[in-house]
Formats: sequence, C-alpha cells, structure tokens
Amino acid sequence: MGSMKSAKSHSVHDVIISGAGPVGLFLACELALAKCSVLVLEKAESPHSPLKQLPFGIRGLSTPTIEALYRRGLLPGLELHKRLKNPHQTSTPEQGPRRQVGHFAGIPFHDGNIDTSQWRYRLPSSTPTSLLSEMEELETVLSRRAEALGVEIKRGLAITDFQQTEDGVTVQSGDGSFEGQWLVGCDGSRSVVRKAGDFEFAGTEPEFTGYSTLVDIADPEKLKPGRNVTPTGMYLQSQPGYLVIQDFDGGSYHNSEKPVTLEHVQEVLRRVSNTDVTISALHIVTTWTDRARQATSYRNGRVLLAGDAAHIHAPLGGQGLNLGLGDAMNLGWRLAATIQHKAPEGLLDS
Repeated sequence: MGSMKSAKSHSVHDVIISGAGPVGLFLACELALAKCSVLVLEKAESPHSPLKQLPFGIRGLSTPTIEALYRRGLLPGLELHKRLKNPHQTSTPEQGPRRQVGHFAGIPFHDGNIDTSQWRYRLPSSTPTSLLSEMEELETVLSRRAEALGVEIKRGLAITDFQQTEDGVTVQSGDGSFEGQWLVGCDGSRSVVRKAGDFEFAGTEPEFTGYSTLVDIADPEKLKPGRNVTPTGMYLQSQPGYLVIQDFDGGSYHNSEKPVTLEHVQEVLRRVSNTDVTISALHIVTTWTDRARQATSYRNGRVLLAGDAAHIHAPLGGQGLNLGLGDAMNLGWRLAATIQHKAPEGLLDS
C-alpha cells in the first residue's frame, strides 16, 4: 500500500475501482471473494480525516447493511457501537431513556414502535435491526479484509481520465496508466469517472445549505439539545459543541464555494435558532445540500457507477452509505459472473 505518485501498470486487472471509501472497498471485497483481481485507486494520501471520525463520521447502519456485513463475517470488527451513545436518544420522565432506531424527516422512530414481524425476508440471524458506526471504522474493517483477499490499494493516485474499448479500459492516474477489463466509479458525488464517462446525472436542485460544525459556544444554555425545527431552518445539537444546521437558502452558500468563517456560521446559527448565541471558536466545518440526482444509467460499456457517484441526496439519516453498500453487494456477484463468463445475457444491466 502506501503513497505512490506515479506508476505504469503492465498487468491487466479484472476490475479497477476509483475510490477507497466504504462502497469501493466493499465492492473490492466482493469481487476478490470471487477470485477477481482488483486494483483500487484513491486520490487521498491518507485514509484518516476528522470528517470520517466521531462525531462527524457517525453513521447509522440499516438492517440490510448489517445483514450484509454479518453474511461476510465483518460485523465482529465493528466495536464502536458497543460504547457509542445514540446522539438522537431522548428521555422522558414517564418512560426513561428511549432508544431511537431511525427517523423520517426528523420524526423519530423508537424501539417498540416498529412491527418487525412484517419483515418477512430477513436472514434467520440475531443481528440487530440498527447499529451505529463511523466512516473511519467501516473503512478500516473493509480495508483490512480487502487486503487479506489480495486487493491492491494505491493511495495518493486520483483518476484523471480513461479510455475504453470493447475489450477493456485504460485509466490515467498521476504520471502513469493502468489497464483493466472494467472500471467502476465509487468516487463520490463529484465523481471523475461519472463526468469523464458522460453519464447523465438527472435530478433536482437543493433547497438548503447544511453545515456540520465543531464549535465552542460562549453561552450554550441559549441553544436547546436535540433536533430543533424553526421557521427559518433547523439545528441539531447532539452533544456540546457539535452542531448540524440547515439554512433554507436554496443551497446558494454551498454552491458559492466561499470560505465558511466563524462569523458566517454565527450569523446563520443566530438566524436559524432565533437567539443571540455567541460562537467563540470554530474548529471544523463542512457544508452540504439536499441536491438530489441519479445517473440515468449505471453502465456505459465497460464503465460502471456505484454509491454517491451514481446517486446523491441529503446525507441526513445515512441513506447514501447504506444504499452504496447495497450497490456494492448487488454489483459484485454480477460483475464477477460476467468476468468469468458465467452470467446470462443482460445480467449486468438488470
């Protein structure tokens, strides 16, 4: 592994995957299980980032995701949930602590309110129906498994372009190129593979700019804990100093690509919370929107898309991660069967 700034490939891999996030790594594992040779190219030098770690990196795993990880023996590697407090857990004097297992548009679903007997297609296992993890933990577990299965992961190498023929794909990255039979873009919402592959990305424009922040607040008593919907937006304070804010500005601030300053976050928070709260330090901030788009086709010749490269929407609720891991599990066996000439006609397009 390690950083490689330039490389010239002489061997031809069955599959080249762009992106070493959870979707790309899980797909690599699925393909390697089927004895396909896989190369993963990741533009970031390091797998570590504050945005992948708690509290920013917290993600709720859905029942199908948990069962997929269980099926592959990966569930025991997830340890965080054993000591992680649900940031949306609420308490009432009558009922005591109530475990929230999900939400719809901010309306909480609690344990006991869901009839799981309706889920007729669950595995006959004792896996939980929901589980908290973080992006870095997931990537660490999946990287370890991928490398044990013989997957080659090269970091610090961003795909810049590619050319495909009927027989394969040549990928440009750094100062070199790599040859593969297939290329899969798992490189996120700004996917280079999607753009270079001329995939149509249809959908709707955003309604808001979202902010995930880690701040010091001089007068924290002015903000309420939990999720608070106001006439001008929403703010969620899951733990002291960690604030998620939604400002219904049509996504204009996110799209402007202006730097996000302490003064700007304070102005937005004051307006949304209708308080004169004071932020004394801004440690980390990232913006996002509820822009919703989906590739009209997930395949163009020998190039495929999965995860955020194929579909994007608001990150609230962790749907993107769960959908993407579902993509990986669904695509893995289909692509492997196609490579090994075991697939019926049209399997990869179904």
